[in-house]
Amino acid sequence: MSEHSANPSSTVAATGRPLAVKAVIPAAGLATRFLPATKAVPKELLPVVDRPVLQYIVEEAAQAGIGDVLLITGRGKTSMVDHFDRRPDLETRLEEKGDAERLAAVRRPSDLADIYTVRQPEQLGLGHAVGYAESHVGDAPFAVLLGDEFVKPSEPLLPAMLELQARTGGVVLAFFEVDPADTKRYGIASVEPAEAELTDIGEVVKVTGMVEKPQPEDAPSNLAVLGRYVLPGRIFDAIRRTKPGSGGEIQLTDAMELLRTEGVPVHAIVYRGTRYDTGMPLGYLQTVVQIAAEREDIGGDFRSWLADFVKADAAGGSGT
Repeated sequence: MSEHSANPSSTVAATGRPLAVKAVIPAAGLATRFLPATKAVPKELLPVVDRPVLQYIVEEAAQAGIGDVLLITGRGKTSMVDHFDRRPDLETRLEEKGDAERLAAVRRPSDLADIYTVRQPEQLGLGHAVGYAESHVGDAPFAVLLGDEFVKPSEPLLPAMLELQARTGGVVLAFFEVDPADTKRYGIASVEPAEAELTDIGEVVKVTGMVEKPQPEDAPSNLAVLGRYVLPGRIFDAIRRTKPGSGGEIQLTDAMELLRTEGVPVHAIVYRGTRYDTGMPLGYLQTVVQIAAEREDIGGDFRSWLADFVKADAAGGSGT
């Protein structure tokens, strides 16, 4: 059972459309940037202090009222599902020790959401991965959360995206600003002001075009697609009609652009909060340091050590 006492399917937007109640997390990739660590351990389970990246993402969905999560998995990824299962033997040992704090931490993942899985036999692009969710999602709108980035819980993004999708019935994205030199790493959008009746939700823009990983000189803006999407069920038909694009893969960006050209409204929220990107080693290390420094239990000691380390390193010492 998920930790939510209320049924989110009973929540509707002002238009009367229901909010999306299911989330899909594509997590079948090989994570070659983290080899050899990810040879046996999925990248999604790499720890950020004492919780794996994937748990932060499922917690983000749960915070937004989503209690049904589908993991798109691949070979060697079964341990991701195990993390959200119960461990009676471990729980019994912690109970016997009277370690209530760790017992609660061990039980928490299984209480966050109902976890389902489907296997993607080949990694042929994000659009290809999302397509495997069709039998689970059906015709209803749903959220897609990429498995290597998440946002600060105190600065949520997903609730506003769910509301925006329910109002428009179309595709909803999230953008963040990037350095123009980095546009070749992301899906980039061209935008115009959104309809006035949508601006109460946040910094909303209307998307007029999207391109996957353009060179800086070809980019229409510096607004990059953050790894959060809320999509209508008709995206699956668009994926089937999308031909291989960048990298020879079926790109979700191309499928969404196809819907846009066919009249499906596409909007986005420009996110100004804190985004953690664990998709590359540098970003992963930055995330670990930032979250560790903000923890109430270890943050003070860690920041003190880190300051001493940086000071010693600048002076040419080892910092230890």
